[in-house]
Formats: sequence, structure tokens, C-alpha cells
Amino acid sequence: MSKKLIRFDWAIKRLLRDKANFVVLEGFLSELLFEDVKIKEILESESNQEIDKDKYNRVDILTQNAKNELVVIEIQNTYEIDYFHRMIYGASKALTENLTLGASYAEIKKVISINIVYFDLGQGKDYIYRGKTNFEGLHEKDLLQLSNKQKKTFEKQNVSDIFPEYYIIKVNQFNDIATDTLDEWVYFLKNSEVKDEFKAKGLAEAKEAFDIMRLDKEQHYAYNRYLDYLHVKASDALTLQMEAEEKIRNEKAFEIAKKMLKRGTSTEIIAEDTGLTLEQIEQLRHEKQ
Repeated sequence: MSKKLIRFDWAIKRLLRDKANFVVLEGFLSELLFEDVKIKEILESESNQEIDKDKYNRVDILTQNAKNELVVIEIQNTYEIDYFHRMIYGASKALTENLTLGASYAEIKKVISINIVYFDLGQGKDYIYRGKTNFEGLHEKDLLQLSNKQKKTFEKQNVSDIFPEYYIIKVNQFNDIATDTLDEWVYFLKNSEVKDEFKAKGLAEAKEAFDIMRLDKEQHYAYNRYLDYLHVKASDALTLQMEAEEKIRNEKAFEIAKKMLKRGTSTEIIAEDTGLTLEQIEQLRHEKQ
């Protein structure tokens, strides 16, 4: 029988920094990247230090795996219109912060940016997207490749292996039907539950480590505060959306009323058709004069 667990976005900031829980993060990354991932260490940077200002809204972690690649994981709970831009900033910052002063460009580490978003980012039907950099010829339509010497020097096979790679998981767009082990992880990200039949790497350990009953009093209080915060942010977002929609409706109503006034339509009929008050329509009539 499945049980409700601690949300991944809270656990990643509080529990997954513990080396004993690396197996959970390694499981998630292994399923997403389709390779066995081993976490070497959790790195600290300006971007993943916990600060009071908006510390709950942006939850990210910077790790270095056994292949010396940098893996940035960011979780965003509320809508940000410029989130794509923040993805670029986060990957670039991880890259530059981890290049030793005076080192050659060849020592730049590969960055994998994983973005778990709980809002509808962009426009698309899928719930998992992958983005990488390739260079296509304008005339020949061929892909630019590394030379044999570059492959040997950099230990890379493709140009895209050098540039940052991006993953976007649009959690709320998942239909809750897990057809493979990666879907099992997405189900967990969305519902904070691990079904008994799930076999994905790391989920059995997550089921154990993320048991709410294992939290001490201080952690339990902090977690409840976080849940309250998410409710408040969701309410704020809904309020802003409703206010924006109301503003658009009013603007349309006023435009219709102005046209009807030009045609000499009575105040009562305009009010009935637009939903505006008699006072608002009379004000428009005076402004028109």
C-alpha cells in the first residue's frame, strides 16, 4: 500500500544533501539520463545557498557526478514567464563558477540542467523535454562534428557533449499513468507517492527516506510551514490570474459600450449587454461629450 511522502522539492534542499541519501538522487538521474549516475559530491554556489528571500520558491541543488559533469536541478512551483532565461543563467553560472581561475577553456565541465516545473512552461504537448546544442550547415544541412583530434583530446564524441544540456519536466502535464520507470519518478514528483509495484531506481530508498514520520519536531514544523507557503503562493497566483482576466473583460466591455454610445443606444440596453453599471455608462457618455 502506497503512503504519502515528503515532497521532493522540500527533500532536495533538506534531505538529499546527506550522503546517505545520494542513492535517491542517483536513482532519479539514472532514470532520466538513461545511464548509471554516481554522485561525487554536492557543490555549493551562490545560486544554491539557502537564503531567506524567496527561499522556498526556488529549490535547486548543484552536484558533480563521477564523470565530473555538473548537474543542476531546479524546481519551480509558481509561474515565471522568463523561466527559460533563468535556465540559461543557472547553467552559465554553474559553468563559470566551476572553472578555476587561469584554467584553459578545455577544462570547462559539461553542465546538465534539470528543471522540474509545476506550471505550464511554454507551449507543447509532452511532459518531458530535452534540449541540446547542435550546429547545422545552412547550405549542406549537415551537423558540425568534432575532429578525431578533438575527440581524443576532450574525450567527447559530439559537439553537443561539450555544451550545456537541458531537461524540462512539466509535472502537472503528466497524466498519472506510469508506463515505464521514468514515469514512475514523474508520478512521485507529482503525487509524493511511491506505489508498491514501482521498480524505478531510487524510489524504494525515497519511500524509506521521505517518510514523514521520520522527521523530527523541528523538521516537521519546517515542512508544514513549506506546505502553507505553497498554498499561499497558489492563492496569490490564482488571484492575479482572476484580476487579469477581470481587467480584460472590463476593457472589452468599455470598448463595446463606446461603440454602442456612438450608435445612440440607450444606457439601459448598454448595461444589459455589457454588464457595466448605469453610472459607468453615464460617465463614458460625459467623457464622449
